[in-house]
Amino acid sequence: MKKIIQAIIPFWLGVKLRGAWQKFLGWFYKGNNYYCPLCQHSFRKMLPAGIKNEIFEKYHIIGGGYRLNALCPRCYSTDRDRLVFSYLKDFTHFLENQNKLLHIAPEGALRAYLSNSLKINYISGFKGADAFKGYYYQQHERHLDITHLPFENESFDVIICNHVLEHVSEDKTGMKELYRVLKQGGFAILQVPYAPELKHTIEDPSIQDPKLRLRKFGQKDHVRIYGQDYINRLQESGFSVELIYLYQKNPTYYDKIAINAEEPLFIARK
Repeated sequence: MKKIIQAIIPFWLGVKLRGAWQKFLGWFYKGNNYYCPLCQHSFRKMLPAGIKNEIFEKYHIIGGGYRLNALCPRCYSTDRDRLVFSYLKDFTHFLENQNKLLHIAPEGALRAYLSNSLKINYISGFKGADAFKGYYYQQHERHLDITHLPFENESFDVIICNHVLEHVSEDKTGMKELYRVLKQGGFAILQVPYAPELKHTIEDPSIQDPKLRLRKFGQKDHVRIYGQDYINRLQESGFSVELIYLYQKNPTYYDKIAINAEEPLFIARK
């Protein structure tokens, strides 16, 4: 149904209709229980997000699957987007200084905020952008394959790669490329669905059938479930890695902006 609608409705009209719907939802859910720091609106509730699949519960996968109070009704930021933004805003000087940012597969609300900053040299893209016709990404997004990035060494101060690597077959190659284009002294936020009770990542490169991937990994476009050794993979690529549990620093505030209390930030430095 979604593909049919996108084929019938022109992109410019789809964007306007989606924007009007988001404004309506923002009004309809207006209240004081939750607050979105990206669009700076308050709501009586957030909306659910994610896919229901028993795999996420079986392996206790954090940052993936179906989540209540995850989606902002007004700007459609997710709990994962607000987690990344809150770290940048409250624990770094990134938004205050001149920085060059690479944003892989940019989320709409984060992209809108960061790309409009006069201090940020913002570059974004995702694999297959040239053929993508949906409403989630802007039409001018460039094709970027993180296993073969078209940038010189040490090009970026900061990289955001938020829940992307679980889709990439050659993830270690992607990690090395991200390390290569990151400046010395820079940092990357490399979020993935993460199962901390798993000692070793579950993956099987031979599985190509989306239905089998759905049963094995929880989503038809996922190629693995990361375990504790995700950190080792990042370190083997050259990064020093810090896990930050942002929620623990101010539970009352982070409940208000509805981030996942269990999700750690994977901050990878060069």
